Amino acid sequence: MKIYTKTGDDGTTSLFNGSRVPKNHTRVECYGIIDEVNSIIGSVYSFEENEEIKEDLLIVMHKLFRMGSDLATPYFPKPPFEIDRINENDILDIEKMIDKYEEELPKLRNFIFPTGTHSSSMLQIARTVSRRAERMIVTLAEDDDIGPFLVKFVNRLSDYLFVVARYSNLKAGVEEKIMKF
Repeated sequence: MKIYTKTGDDGTTSLFNGSRVPKNHTRVECYGIIDEVNSIIGSVYSFEENEEIKEDLLIVMHKLFRMGSDLATPYFPKPPFEIDRINENDILDIEKMIDKYEEELPKLRNFIFPTGTHSSSMLQIARTVSRRAERMIVTLAEDDDIGPFLVKFVNRLSDYLFVVARYSNLKAGVEEKIMKF
């Protein structure tokens, strides 16, 4: 099977329910940004040394692939197959990871710079891209039914990325750089 289909040469793409939309459609932009976040996390995974973080990153990457499929599949018209959509358990899983890492982190009393280990810095980039995804998903939700969990999940995702970035620094023994006013 060839990677190119030529079906998108007219500037459109297929959604999982079979409908075609322009490649600049808000829905396509949403799952494209989620793909960016997933790629950044994959890059972090490749050089992160902490095994606990790596295990959690794999879980998150799996959820992001599901999120991309969820975003690529409108509720209407109904797809001819079942989609494993993001659900409340996915949100709870992310919250558990956040809570686990926060237990070990010092209380945050100042803004911190997005620096430290390579992993931490890249996780901060993933966080900012996830915030862009969140803004775009909120825009999509204004015009389309996306279900009750995608906005909540991406909001928790950015919180997770912030906390795991701090945790990566902590485990590597790298001091956070505090913003001083």
